[in-house]
Amino acid sequence: MSIKTYILCPGQGAQHVGMGQDLASRFSAARAVFDAASATLGYDLAAICFNGPEEKLNRTDVSQPAIYATSVASFEAAKQAGLIDLACVTALAGLSLGEYTALHLGGAFGFAEGLRLVAARGKYMQEAAVATPSGMVAIIGADDAVVSELCRGASEGEVLVPANYNAPGQIVVSGSNAACGRFANAASAAGYKAVPLVVAGAFHSPLMQSGADKMAVELANTPTSFPQMPVYSNVTATPHADATSIKRFLVDQIVKPVRWEQTMQSLLAAGEARFVELGPGRVLTGLLRKINRRLVIDNYATADSILAA
Repeated sequence: MSIKTYILCPGQGAQHVGMGQDLASRFSAARAVFDAASATLGYDLAAICFNGPEEKLNRTDVSQPAIYATSVASFEAAKQAGLIDLACVTALAGLSLGEYTALHLGGAFGFAEGLRLVAARGKYMQEAAVATPSGMVAIIGADDAVVSELCRGASEGEVLVPANYNAPGQIVVSGSNAACGRFANAASAAGYKAVPLVVAGAFHSPLMQSGADKMAVELANTPTSFPQMPVYSNVTATPHADATSIKRFLVDQIVKPVRWEQTMQSLLAAGEARFVELGPGRVLTGLLRKINRRLVIDNYATADSILAA
């Protein structure tokens, strides 16, 4: 493909039992990714992705390396099929965890290094979640100002902050369980749809600070190069500027909001291009459609989608 291409990499929540199995069975490049992942981690990650059980795959410390590996396998399968030309990849972006995938594909660090980082990230975020009972609530239909005001009113001295700016009218907040409950009630009373999310804890909030501190050590010990192509930061919604700031922003990302809508707007402002969402799932395709329904978006989550293309 000789068309300008933006690569999008999914984050936690995109996982499902069976993900990547058809890719591995039909593309040798994808199979090699899963083999390398299992060898690096010391356990059969592929078996968990392919067969579950679901409750194990959904654990933060497992789902993060599982999604990273499946996303890279999706990329390698599409490349093997001739659907992605690295020379035409203009920029990459990933939602939360997906930023690590984007950085790996952009050349910031090797596959094994990225996998060890996301495995550590999942472990530390899980530990932080267990330490403080907390959660997340999605609110539909409200703008940034309304969400901020609802957070201020419902916090009552507890942590409650916007955590994900996903798309127009779709924002997620994070905080203590009590504050999330008050927020959901207040949002519903104001006429908005509030949906408590099934997650381990208040990701992208100050309640994850212990996880961020531990990840700072992991990142300091991981050699990182400046990417060979622009990779967008979740924290700034702009491309990373240098190798040093990459590590700082990856630490910040754990406790600060993911500015995904703003990132997509930055990409759109950079010029017309073909968007490619890697597997698993189609979450990012759905979010991008809320921003601009006319965009061309290819999704390579399955072997069938790759072979059909």
